[in-house]
Amino acid sequence: MEILYLDNKIIVCVKPVGVLSADEPGGMPSQLRAALGDDAAPVYAVHRLDAAVSGVMVYARTRHAAADLGRAIERGDVRKEYLAVACGALPAPSGELRDLLWRDRKRRKTFVAEAPGKDVREARLAYEVLAERAGLSLCRVRLYTGRAHQIRCQLASCGAPLWGDAKYGGSGEGDIALFSCKLAFPHPLTGEVLTFEKKPPAAYPWTEFSGEI
Repeated sequence: MEILYLDNKIIVCVKPVGVLSADEPGGMPSQLRAALGDDAAPVYAVHRLDAAVSGVMVYARTRHAAADLGRAIERGDVRKEYLAVACGALPAPSGELRDLLWRDRKRRKTFVAEAPGKDVREARLAYEVLAERAGLSLCRVRLYTGRAHQIRCQLASCGAPLWGDAKYGGSGEGDIALFSCKLAFPHPLTGEVLTFEKKPPAAYPWTEFSGEI
C-alpha cells in the first residue's frame, strides 16, 4: 500500500487496480487499517474510484474530517484529474463533455440518456489531448461530477473508448488505461489546499507516451 500523506485527519494513498474503494471486505479502508497496524482504526471513504481503476485517493480518519471533505466535494473545491489512453481520436484537441447518464444497476453499466428521467443525472468533464500515437490518444481529464463509470462512458460515447475497457468498447488486453493522477483539496482542519500528483504505472499503453506524462 503506497501512502502519500498521513496525519490524524486524512490519509492520501494510491489505490491499486482491483481493489474496491468502499469499506467492504478487502476494500481500501480495510487495507489502510492494516497498513496502520490497527484493524479498528476509523477510515472513511469520501469519494470513489472504480475497482478496475487505480490512482490517488483521500480517506478521512474522523467523522468530522469526512463531513468536511464531503462538503468540499459538493462545493466543487476538490479538483480531480485523470490520465487516460483512448482508442482512436477525440472530437477535438480539447473540449468539454456534458451528458445525461443513466446507470443500469443490474448490468453494472452506465449509458448516455437522451432525456431526463429516473436515475438519470448530469455528467460533466473537460479533456485535453496531450498526444496521439499508433491509433491511441493520451488525454488529461478534469472531472467535475462523479458519476459511476463517467469517464469510461462519456469518452466511449464520443467514439474514443478507453484502452483495455472491453465493457465500453475499448480494445486491448490488460488494465483499463485510466489513472487518477492529481487530487487537490482543502485540508479539513487547516483549510490549506493540498495537492498530490502521481504518474501511472510504467506499463503498456502508458509507455507509448512516456515523454508526455
